[in-house]
Amino acid sequence: MSTQAPHAPTDLTGSDKETIEELKQAYSDMRVQLERVIVGQDDVVEQLLVAIFCRAHALLVGVPGLAKTLLVSTVSQVLDLTFKRIQFTPDLMPADITGTEVLEEDMTTGKRIFKFVRGPIFANMILADEINRTPPKTQAALLEAMQEHHVTIGEETYPLPEPFFVLATQNPIEQEGTYPLPEAQLDRFMFNIRVNYPSAAEEVQIIKRVAGTYKANIEKTLSAPQVLKLQEVVRRVPAADHVVEYAATLARASRPKEADAPEFIRELVSWGAGPRAGIYLILAAKARAILQGRYHATTADVRAVAHPVLRHRVITTFNAEAAGVSSDDVVSMLIEQFQPKAELEV
Repeated sequence: MSTQAPHAPTDLTGSDKETIEELKQAYSDMRVQLERVIVGQDDVVEQLLVAIFCRAHALLVGVPGLAKTLLVSTVSQVLDLTFKRIQFTPDLMPADITGTEVLEEDMTTGKRIFKFVRGPIFANMILADEINRTPPKTQAALLEAMQEHHVTIGEETYPLPEPFFVLATQNPIEQEGTYPLPEAQLDRFMFNIRVNYPSAAEEVQIIKRVAGTYKANIEKTLSAPQVLKLQEVVRRVPAADHVVEYAATLARASRPKEADAPEFIRELVSWGAGPRAGIYLILAAKARAILQGRYHATTADVRAVAHPVLRHRVITTFNAEAAGVSSDDVVSMLIEQFQPKAELEV
């Protein structure tokens, strides 16, 4: 397939380009604000913001104490969005998330009527904390909201406020008393973001801040209408045919039953990524491009987002697990196997 791009396609209007320049500056300002609270985690912050600007959801996986919850709540402050935290527990019921109908008496007529009391899902940004600690019935209560951006109670449908994101956290080391997310629900998350330990210097800085008298003053940089505007611009960012083909190649090559799948995929992977993977690779590449002030997505952007998009969509075999090969390792091998030729940046 051709990988030369002498001229990037230009489907953006002049106002779109102005919006991108404004949001490039806003993104820089957001990073400054977040650094007042969050030490390090640059890749995590970028991936989280890319998911938000793609109108998608993200799963943050990391051990306790890595500021996953703090990061999400701080982002909601910087973006001036309504924020609700739902702490998932084994006894949480679906109605505790979506809301429920209660019987009330109308004082003027004396009649009893049902009134819908909205649950915490009715906010712009939802933090589903420790999502794997609640049973599948309650996890499923999020599915309709995540996919359709509305909630159905009885015969009534209630739209959720826009923009709407579910940002879930998960502890990878504690398995007792947990309920692994079904593959269908995992696939609803655009990114699986790995939150790693801080560096030595960052950890010293964290200790000084938390154990001292430091207080961060957070300023708002983007409003909900501006976020919605950016989400529309992201969809209009051009991606050349060879970029789309490259994303499709990575997704299809992860499936062991495909004719052109590499031999290591047949050996190490039991199930590969579905069509959503290619879609999310391109959307994320577009968002990453405009956050860096560029007007078109490249194969480099696709490669940069491949791990968070694919790692939870590539299911490894028992042989891979026995050999200590993770889905991240498989994605790295895929990226190494399928390298695009150099593009001309314009």
